[in-house]
Amino acid sequence: MFKDRTLLITGGTGSFGNAVLKRFLDTDIKEIRIFSRDEKKQDDMRKIYKSNKVKFYIGDVRDLSSVKNALYGVDYVFHAAALKQVPSCEFFPIEAVKTNVIGTENVLTASIELGVKKVICLSTDKAAYPINAMGISKAMMEKVYIAKSRTISPERTLISGTRYGNVMASRGSVIPLFIEQIKKSLPLTITDPNMTRFLMSLEEAVELVIFGFNNAQAGDIMVQKSPASTIGDLAQALKEIFNANNEVVIIGTRHGEKLYETLLTKEEKVVAEDFGGFYRVPADQRDLNYDKYFTEGDTELETVEEYNSHNTERLNVEQIKEKLLSLEYIQSELKGWNKL
Repeated sequence: MFKDRTLLITGGTGSFGNAVLKRFLDTDIKEIRIFSRDEKKQDDMRKIYKSNKVKFYIGDVRDLSSVKNALYGVDYVFHAAALKQVPSCEFFPIEAVKTNVIGTENVLTASIELGVKKVICLSTDKAAYPINAMGISKAMMEKVYIAKSRTISPERTLISGTRYGNVMASRGSVIPLFIEQIKKSLPLTITDPNMTRFLMSLEEAVELVIFGFNNAQAGDIMVQKSPASTIGDLAQALKEIFNANNEVVIIGTRHGEKLYETLLTKEEKVVAEDFGGFYRVPADQRDLNYDKYFTEGDTELETVEEYNSHNTERLNVEQIKEKLLSLEYIQSELKGWNKL
């Protein structure tokens, strides 16, 4: 489906963009455009990939005109640009709104105007029952793309999204932090050892987006079923992999953090379609005429449980080690560590 097509990735210099490049560069795709505001990361990627298929566009999703400049001739968009750090979004919530909400509106407006065929918006488990500014802004991002999907024929521009949990070893995540602390013989700083998080590799994140690309209908949220672990077990697994005996220090929950994350709310689970390894959450297609719903309720909500990192498959330390050792990042870090 990507043969001779042009794909644009917003926020493409991040971990996800790099994973997509590795997945697509050797295929028959025509062109991949990396759209971001960070010229240094773009230059780094240019030197790494050295491919005529990859084109770089400086711009910001906050600026509609710069988005339009990059979208001429584009067939598909993976919209990954976002502010993702929970604490920084807590202190600067309006910045999260500008990028995650208004930026998404700009990408969708420009995509529709310029005839992009499909747009996949990337969301996060923090958007389900959000308690922090980052999660709230991503929840609004989901509402924006679902609402936008109703205004345009899917035959012209099909708009949908994915939602996934923590991507292991992605930039700014806890695994690179733990490894840095191990290598510097520093204490491992754990917020709460009983805190649980979904575990997903970058490759799995890309596969979810491709699954959504192939299967989603307008306004859908696509979710991949994922295992989870406690932060305490994750730290222990890394200590064992690196044969380290660093002290563990519990520092307490940071601004806006949850004890566990939710990938599907109860309300979504009721209507979700089970695809085996994935869920498809269809958009609510009701209009603003609610009269016929005033006397009708839904008792099924009372019997359904949300899908979260506490009740999904829980990995033990050995299983976490196996999953970690499958990551290129861990293999590379381990080689460097063993040479010391």
